[in-house]
Order: sequence, then structure tokens, then C-alpha cells
Amino acid sequence: MKLEMICTGEEVLAGQILDTNAAWVAAALMDHGVEMQRRMTVGDRLEDLVAVFQERSLHADVILVNGGLGPTSDDLSALAMAKAKGEPLVENAEWRERLTGWFERHNRAMPASNLKQAMLPESAVMVDNPVGTACGFRVRLNRAWLFFTPGVPFEFKHMVEEEFIPFLQEEFGLDTKVAVKKLLTLGQGESALADKLQPLELPEGITLGYRSSMPYIEIKIFARGDKAIGLLPRVSNHIRLVLGTAVVAEDRATLAEEVHHRLKGSGLSLSLAESCTGGMLTSELVAFPGSSSYLHQGLVTYSNESKVKVLGVNPATLDDYGAVSIATVAEMAQGARMLLDSDFALATSGVAGPDGGTEDKPVGTVAIALATRNGVYSQMLKLPRRSRELVRCLSAAVALDMLRRELLEQAVIVDYGTMERFKK
Repeated sequence: MKLEMICTGEEVLAGQILDTNAAWVAAALMDHGVEMQRRMTVGDRLEDLVAVFQERSLHADVILVNGGLGPTSDDLSALAMAKAKGEPLVENAEWRERLTGWFERHNRAMPASNLKQAMLPESAVMVDNPVGTACGFRVRLNRAWLFFTPGVPFEFKHMVEEEFIPFLQEEFGLDTKVAVKKLLTLGQGESALADKLQPLELPEGITLGYRSSMPYIEIKIFARGDKAIGLLPRVSNHIRLVLGTAVVAEDRATLAEEVHHRLKGSGLSLSLAESCTGGMLTSELVAFPGSSSYLHQGLVTYSNESKVKVLGVNPATLDDYGAVSIATVAEMAQGARMLLDSDFALATSGVAGPDGGTEDKPVGTVAIALATRNGVYSQMLKLPRRSRELVRCLSAAVALDMLRRELLEQAVIVDYGTMERFKK
């Protein structure tokens, strides 16, 4: 099965909004063992949409079309599909009734423009949208099924999970059992990981996939068929051994998710003192419901004055070693932990750039500490030639990994490959 995706919209084409739908659906399909062959973006121009529908329908088996189903004049997907097939738009009575009912239930008058959303190509099969006003539809053209979905992410995800994937399974007989194990890695590039795993002789039915989502690389281990699924735990464990400390979580999207699940309900508590990460650690953790059960506080102590007055850092430490130092970040972590007698505290301080570096501490120098009831672990890393955002993301990830390792009673400070540690 050759599956492609066409994303529509001037805002997406111009980069004014990020196409999160495309990234999400590619990952969701991979979890079912389905790989996307091609993806393209087309603006809101009728002739361009008609041309691309006609051209790609000669090559693909399925084309997922995202966007252009709204009520405004620049929502052209249905009209373009009708023209590509040489047929009229006709009103879908079922969806018109659904639209009318939706507005009545919400005590709102339905704008006349919304009736446009009930106009579908004559040969279209309506696809339900239980969470929005734009129905989807599918149409056969040349060798391909074109499956049209709304651009609103919440609606799009519902339709993919409840309509599109079941359609693929039924239409193309995707009945082979598929299992996926996901290993989250930190500190190794995709090529370095591939070099380590390339020599492995994988059993029949087991394949590897890589997904970069900075600061992580996710390795997906696919097992297709009962025999391969039975071997998946053994293969996954072997890959973990080969990659060593590069693997930082299993079946989690981020280290924040991993740490959250280990702390939630544990009875343990955490405080955070952030300088270069500027609240990133706190934000990543509070994104998960239930984080209040363990997170005492998140303090952004950006200035030296706040480090002294809020966290109790000794002014002499700042004078002697500077804000970006093992000594300072250790005192930051200790001070944050003691404020509310937390079980753990993390602290970060660094030169995120693009300015502010010195010969001794160039841009990309970061100091990270973990304070526990039994002591403090501290380290300084060199993260050169990274953007300001990536320096902050990597710093937050390493801090969380230090805590994760402590919770698992593992060595807290390890080598991360591409992130060099200061030895002194």
C-alpha cells in the first residue's frame, strides 16, 4: 500500500503555523506498522489543488488530505475534489441535519456560510466528525482513495483514530498483528545509534525505525506477526544493552513524562531552581495532571541577587566561581530543597547564548545539580554549536535524567556521548 499525505493551507505553506498534524499522524501510523511514502503541502489555490489531486491519484493507493473543509471562501478541498473528478458538489442531507442540530444544541444561530460544509462531491462517502462542524469524506479517483479530514488538530486526531485507521485496516487487509516498543535515547545522534545497531541480526518480522524529536532520538522496534511479537521483549532488552546509558526511557515520549510517572504517587517531593532553563523544567512537569502530588515549587532564579536572597547561595561562591559553576549550582539545589524540605531538588545554570560566553566558559556551558537528603550530585557540560533553545532543552533533559537515575538507584552522572563533561 502506497500512502501519501497532502496538507493544505497558505499558513502552513508559508510557515506561519507549524504542521503538527503531519508529524502526529506519521507517528500514529507507524505505531500500526504503516509507513507514509510521501507528504506535500499545497496552498489555498483551486487550480493547484485540482492538479495535485489528479496527479498523485495516479501513483498512490491512499491519500490523506488535511485541511480546507471549513466554511470560508479559502476552504477549497471539497470543490477542488469535485472538479478533479468532473462532478458537481451536492448537499449531504445527513450532515446538513447534523449541522443544524449542533447549532440548536448550543443555542446559536447557524451562519449561512456553514451550509458550505455539507456540500460534498457527488460520489463522496461522508466520514463522521463527532467533535466538529466539518465532516470528512472519501472519494475514489484513478487508483487512489482520497480521504479528506479537517485541519483542527483535535478533530483531525479523532477522525484518524476512529475512521481513517479502521478504513485502512478494512480496505487493505492490515490484519497482521503489530507490536511496537519505543526506546527514548539522549546524547547520541541518529547516525551514531544506527552504527551501533546496524550489525545486529534481527529476527524475521522485526524492524527498526528512528524518529528525531530534539533533544531525543526515539528508536521504534516493530514486530509483525505472532512469532516476532513473542521475540520483541528479548530483542528490546538486547538493544538496550547495546546502547547502554543512551537509553533513558521506554515507551515514554520525554524524560519529563518518565520522571512524572515515577514520582506521582510515590510520596516523594521535588523542588526546582532554574536559571538557564528559565522554567522549562517546571513547565514540562506541570503539563501532566497529578504533578501537584510531588512538585513543591519551581523557582526561576535568573539573577545572582535572586540566587543569594531566594536560595541562600553564598555571595563568595558567586565571586569565586561564577554563576555557571558546580559550586553555585550545588548551593542552588541545596537551597531549593531546604526551603520546603523536599526529598529532591534540581538546579540549572548556564550560558545558553548566543552571547555571554567567555574563554573559560563558552556558550553552551551548563551546570546542573541534583540535591538529595544524602548529598548533592553536580556536573558541568559543554554543549557547543547548539542553538539557545537546544542548550536549554538538553540542560532540562540531563537534569531530569539525573533524577531518574537516582530514583532507580543507578549512577547519577554518566557520559552522554555528544555532550562533553568538564573534567575539573
